[in-house]
Amino acid sequence: MNTRVRKKLIQVARGRAHLMSFQNLIYEAELGLNLENTYEKSMLTEVIDEISEKEHAAGRPLLSALVRVKGQKNQGDNFFRLCERLGYGSWKDLKRNHKFIQEQREACREFWQDGKNYKSYL
Repeated sequence: MNTRVRKKLIQVARGRAHLMSFQNLIYEAELGLNLENTYEKSMLTEVIDEISEKEHAAGRPLLSALVRVKGQKNQGDNFFRLCERLGYGSWKDLKRNHKFIQEQREACREFWQDGKNYKSYL
C-alpha cells in the first residue's frame, strides 16, 4: 500500500491537480479503504505519515503536504503533528502559518517535477 500511495502522491506533485483528498487518494490508488471506518482511516493516515517520515529522512519534501482533508483547503491536525515530530516547530504554530503549508507544497512540486529527481527517487 505504501508504494501505491507514494507513487500516486508523486504523480500529484508532477501533475496539474496539485492537491488530493483522502477519498480521491483511496480511489485513484485503488486502496479499497472506507473513510467511515475509523480503523481504515487511521491506517491510511499512518501510511501517509510513514511515507513522509522516510522522505524527510532522505532529505526530500513531505509528500503528505499534498493530501488535504475534503472540504478544507488545509491539512488536518495529523499533518502538522507529523511536522512537529520532524522538528519543524509547534504543530499549532505551523497550522496557523499559512505560508508553511504553501512552502511545503511548492517544495514537493519543484522537487518532483525535476526529471532527474523523478528518475532517481521514484
